[in-house]
Amino acid sequence: MLYRETGQFKTTYLADMAIFPIRQDYFLMIGILLFAYVIAPLVMNDFWLNSIMIPTMIFALAAIGLNILTGYTGQLSLGHGGFMGVGAYACYKLTSYFPDVNIIIHIFLSGFFAAAVGFVFGLPSLRIKGFYLAVATLASQFFLEWAFGRIAWLYNYNDSGAIEVSSRTLFDIPIAGASAEPVTRYFVVLAIVTFLTWIALNLVRGRFGRCWMAVRDMDIAAELIGIKLLPTKLLAFSVSSYYAGVAGALMVFMWLGAAEVESFDINHSFLILFMVIIGGLGSILGSFLGAIFIWNLPVLLRAIPDMIGVNIGAATVEHMTFMVTGALIIFFLIVEPHGFARLWQITKEKLRLWPFPY
Repeated sequence: MLYRETGQFKTTYLADMAIFPIRQDYFLMIGILLFAYVIAPLVMNDFWLNSIMIPTMIFALAAIGLNILTGYTGQLSLGHGGFMGVGAYACYKLTSYFPDVNIIIHIFLSGFFAAAVGFVFGLPSLRIKGFYLAVATLASQFFLEWAFGRIAWLYNYNDSGAIEVSSRTLFDIPIAGASAEPVTRYFVVLAIVTFLTWIALNLVRGRFGRCWMAVRDMDIAAELIGIKLLPTKLLAFSVSSYYAGVAGALMVFMWLGAAEVESFDINHSFLILFMVIIGGLGSILGSFLGAIFIWNLPVLLRAIPDMIGVNIGAATVEHMTFMVTGALIIFFLIVEPHGFARLWQITKEKLRLWPFPY
């Protein structure tokens, strides 16, 4: 009775291919957007917005990019932290050369620089795959880290070696920099993430998504039915890197306010990969679920002991986070490789038949 399709007739192919073909999914998404745009800014304080909501959405956007490449196309990448750095440094240089252009335009444009870098490092994907491709993308991560720290032009020859965000406004409202309010930056990040998520949903459900999934399932068979492997793989690398680049620009300009090389190290690449594995490979929803879980896990590990009167230190919380994350990765890889997204799909299937037995 909670999740029925009875009476919801589809009379056109367009209706059958809708993003939310079931009315319950549509209403659920309306509720989520209502919470994100109306309720959360009203009930959450600056700490929750700046330390929980904003980074969760940014990492979810980066996870969407990696999911397009790894989950939908089957190309393993360990260099997404570096691609995020490309977007951040590109946005910083754009604001330096074109200070009068709105920062939101720079954020979207910075993704194209990351896409170009991803295109270059995706060229070996036609000849190598699996473990060897992962090593190649790992090499891109180390190379980009070296470039961020050694090429002084990227950070405008600052003595600190860091990129720093100056104040930026939109309609005379500060949206970036120290003067910007957390709620303002939250709305900017939310709008960009919502828009790019909608684009990703349409991409994976269209012709490009079908080509990516065909390459993932069996690249030789995909080539035999007419899919060109090199353009398909390079498009996946470019789109994936674009999302990572935009996420990196948002991370610096809408969250941290400044960044160094360590902000885009190999740890961030693994963090995004863990989000995709736990959330669910080949699922846009899984990218959000993985980001929500991974980023908020330390908060839960600190809050739960406090509720029962046990105080634990920050170092202990960090160690517990690593142990729980590692255990969950092993669990999901063995028991449910498609992560939280698959668990939600199973729940929906059960709701379709409830209260009747299988």
